[in-house]
Amino acid sequence: MRKSSSTTVQELPGSAAYRPTPPPAWRPRTDPAPLLPDPEPFRVLGTAAAAAADPELLLTLYTQLVRGRRYNTQATALTKQGRLAVYPSSTGQEACEVAAALVLREQDWLFPSYRDTLAAVARGLDPVQALTLLRGDWHTGYDPYEHRIAPLCTPLATQLPHAVGLAHAARLKGDDVVALALVGDGGTSEGDFHEALNFAAVWRAPVVFLVQNNGFAISVPLAKQTAAPSLAHKAVGYGMPGRLVDGNDAPAVHQVLSEAVERARSGGGPTLVEAVTYRMDAHTNADDATRYRGDADVETWREHDPILLLERELTARGLLDDGHRRTVADGAEEMAALLRERMNADPVLDPMDLFAEVYAERTGQLGEQADLLRAELAAEAPEATGDPGAGAGGPRGDEGDAR
Repeated sequence: MRKSSSTTVQELPGSAAYRPTPPPAWRPRTDPAPLLPDPEPFRVLGTAAAAAADPELLLTLYTQLVRGRRYNTQATALTKQGRLAVYPSSTGQEACEVAAALVLREQDWLFPSYRDTLAAVARGLDPVQALTLLRGDWHTGYDPYEHRIAPLCTPLATQLPHAVGLAHAARLKGDDVVALALVGDGGTSEGDFHEALNFAAVWRAPVVFLVQNNGFAISVPLAKQTAAPSLAHKAVGYGMPGRLVDGNDAPAVHQVLSEAVERARSGGGPTLVEAVTYRMDAHTNADDATRYRGDADVETWREHDPILLLERELTARGLLDDGHRRTVADGAEEMAALLRERMNADPVLDPMDLFAEVYAERTGQLGEQADLLRAELAAEAPEATGDPGAGAGGPRGDEGDAR
């Protein structure tokens, strides 16, 4: 047996390479102090700042909130009538939805999640088109390029990297474009959330992330998702500012988002905004919220309803009387009646439209799938052999008919 040497690695020739040297003076890459959110959510209503709020903006917000609430209740009713397959209501979160739409310019882009049809409608999208996906008729229901609204995203948080990519590309091209991406508190637990915020901060992309913290990821409370002081604090780890706002205070959400959008537009980079709100309805019409939360919690939040908060301010300032209130309510009811009438009409659908608006030029694999479906349809009904998507340039030509 060989006698083991008592020589250590650091005593061998060339051992200087193994000896640790003192690290250079360490400094954070970014001063974290300006990035930290305030300890309490920012508010306008019920504070001294309310007196300086623009009356015209307050009335616009109020009108849109009332219309949004009526839109939510009507869409929920349509699920009970079998006219919608599912509807994730944003009742109670209307201030976030409306403000997100109003702060954007025409050339900007909105990236909604599945719960954000109201934000799309507030941006000008036809309510029927906004509900087409949830009706099960089309994968999207509208032309994203026409409205600058990305497709409603059902997979959690996958719209966030898309928003970053679009915003970064716009910046490289010199386009004056800001992307605003909506996500729920549950989406912050997804890897896409991390990847999007990391890329956005490194690239200083002109994008704003709005987290609607409504307390639950379906039935999972926020406390079981994160131990962070707030979701807005997560921004610091990526090197962007975090803002915390009362998500039921419409002018406060509008102000915080406006500042974040203008910061992005001027080259300041991304911002993470957490809006603290509450989902008054169940996760969807297929959910039983009584399994994981009590009625007392819901009733507590009813006193913090975004419409009620704004009504109090407008009434106190003499900006809203009974006549104006009725006018706004009547307008919302007209919108709901028209939506109800149009949604009660049976749509005329062509199964071959599954292959429309997929690629600019149809791939061979997609063509094979279309041929299979066409054959199945022909076997069931010989006359059902039409295919609007045959030929180059896309299923409906270069421009198509995106519904």
